[in-house]
Amino acid sequence: MKTICKISFLLGYILCAWTGILAQDHTIPGAIITPFPTLKNLAVEWYIQGDDNLNGRVEVAYRVTGTTAWKEGMPLFRVPAGENIGFTWSNKHSGSIFDLDPDTGYEIRLKLSDPDGGSDERTVNARTRPVPKIDRNAEIIELQAGTHDTLFTRSGTHNRPIVYRCSEGKAIYKHIDLQNREWVFIDGLTIIKLDDKGIAIQLDGSENCVIQGCTINAIYGIVAYLPGATNCYISDNVVTGICEWSSRAMGSNGDNIGEGIQLTGPGNVICYNRVTGFRDCISTMEDSHVSNQTCIDIYNNDIYRAADDAIEADFCFSNCRIFRNRITNCYIGLSSQPGLGGPNYFVRNAMYNLINGGLKLQRYSQGDVILHNTMIKIGRGLGGNAPMDQAFFRNNLAIGGPTTDVEWGKWGVGNPWAADIRDPGVHSSFDYDAVGVYDTPYIAKIGAKDFSEVEKHGVERLILHDVFNDIEFPNPPVPERGVPDLRPKAGSRVVDAAVFIPNINNNYKGKAPDCGAYEVGQQLPHYGPRNINLK
Repeated sequence: MKTICKISFLLGYILCAWTGILAQDHTIPGAIITPFPTLKNLAVEWYIQGDDNLNGRVEVAYRVTGTTAWKEGMPLFRVPAGENIGFTWSNKHSGSIFDLDPDTGYEIRLKLSDPDGGSDERTVNARTRPVPKIDRNAEIIELQAGTHDTLFTRSGTHNRPIVYRCSEGKAIYKHIDLQNREWVFIDGLTIIKLDDKGIAIQLDGSENCVIQGCTINAIYGIVAYLPGATNCYISDNVVTGICEWSSRAMGSNGDNIGEGIQLTGPGNVICYNRVTGFRDCISTMEDSHVSNQTCIDIYNNDIYRAADDAIEADFCFSNCRIFRNRITNCYIGLSSQPGLGGPNYFVRNAMYNLINGGLKLQRYSQGDVILHNTMIKIGRGLGGNAPMDQAFFRNNLAIGGPTTDVEWGKWGVGNPWAADIRDPGVHSSFDYDAVGVYDTPYIAKIGAKDFSEVEKHGVERLILHDVFNDIEFPNPPVPERGVPDLRPKAGSRVVDAAVFIPNINNNYKGKAPDCGAYEVGQQLPHYGPRNINLK
C-alpha cells in the first residue's frame, strides 16, 4: 500500500511540475510597436510571453507631445496567439487610440498589470500622418479635356508629389494605372469603365498615393491586388456600379458583380466617399489575396445599395477601424469573415434596411469590437450566426422584425428575433446593448441563454416608434428605401443607457452615453464627399 501511495504521489508531483512548465500565467513583457499611423488613429501592440490565463490588462493614457494633461484611452485588448485559415498572430495586448489630430506627435503611457506577475509601465511616442495636401512643391500635370483611354502615371517623391488633374473642362479616362507608383495624386478626374470587367483605377504595389474628388462609374472601381497598397488615401470620391436592388441580385450567389473600393495592404484610409451599386461597396481582400491587412481606416462613407456586403472587412489582422459610416439598402452591413485575432473595431455605423445581417462574423472570427452601432432590418436584429470568439459588444442598438414570405438571397434574413447570436465563444463579452422587434413576438438570445441573462445592463423590448422619430420599418425591403435619420428620440429608453468607454464616447450629452450610433440631439456626421477645396 505504501508503494502504491509513493507511486501516486510521484505521478502527481510530475503532473503538477509538467503543468507548471506548460502553463505560464505571469507575463513577460516584450517589444512595443505603433505600426502604420493614420491621419486620425494610432495603433499600439505590446508583445508578451505568458499570461496563459488571460488576466493581464494594459491601461492607456495619451497626450500631445509637449503638453502636460493626460487623456484616458480605451484599454488594450488581450489577444492570445492564434491561427486561422493559414494565418497566425502573436501573443500580445493590442488596441487603438481614436480621433486624434493629423500630423501630431503623441506620448502614449501604457500600464501593464498582471496579478500573477510581470507588471510594467512604459511610454512610447508616435505621430499621426498629415492630411495629404497639394502645395507649391508639387509637380502639376494638367491633362487635356476630353475622352481618353489609359492614363499611365509616374512616381513622385515625398517632397515633390506628382498631381494629375484637369483644370479646364473634364478629362475622362477608361483606366488609370497606379501600379507600383509612389506619391501620386489623382485629383478630380472622371473614370468610366463599364464595357467589360476591367478596373477603373489600379493600385497594386502603390504607396502614399491619393485618389480624391473623382467620379468613377465602373464594375470594379478602385482596386489594389497583391502586393497591395500601403498608406494610400482615398477620399471624397463618387463611385457608382451597376448592381440593382432586387431579390435575385442579393447575396453571395446572387446576380451581382463588382467591387467599389477593394484593397489589401496596411495603413490605407478610405473616407468620405459615396459608393453605390456594387456586390461589395468597400472591401478588403480574402484568403490567398491578403497582404498585411493592418491599421486600415474606413470612415464617414455613405454607402447605398450593396447586393452583398456594404463593408467587407474580411481577413483584417489588427487595428482595422470601421467607424461612422452610413449604410442603407444593403444585403449585409458589416462583414468580418474572419477577423484574425484583432482587435478590429466597428464603431458608430448607422445601418438601415439590411437583409441577411447587420453583422456577418463568420469563419470563426476573433477579436471583433462592436460598439455603438445602429441596425434596423427584417429578421434578426443583433446577430451572429456562426461560431466566434474574443468578441466585445457594447452600446449597440438593434431592431429586428418579420422574415417575410420572400427568400431574399440564398441565406435568408435570420430568425425574427431582437437578438440571435448563435455561438459567441467563451472569451466574448456582451453588455449594455439595446434590442427590440417590430410586429413580431419578442425573443432575444445570446448563445443558448436569454439576452437578459447575459446582458445584465442591456435594454430589451424596444418599440420602434418609441425610439425613433418617423422611421418606417423596412418591410418589405424592396423597393429601395430613402436614407433615414436614426438619431434617437429624447426620453427614449436608449438615452443614457450605454456605458462610458474612454476615447469612444467622451462627448455624451446626458447622465451617460446613449445606445446606438448617435447621441440624442447631436448634429449628424458628414457622410460622403465634402465640399472642400483640396487644391
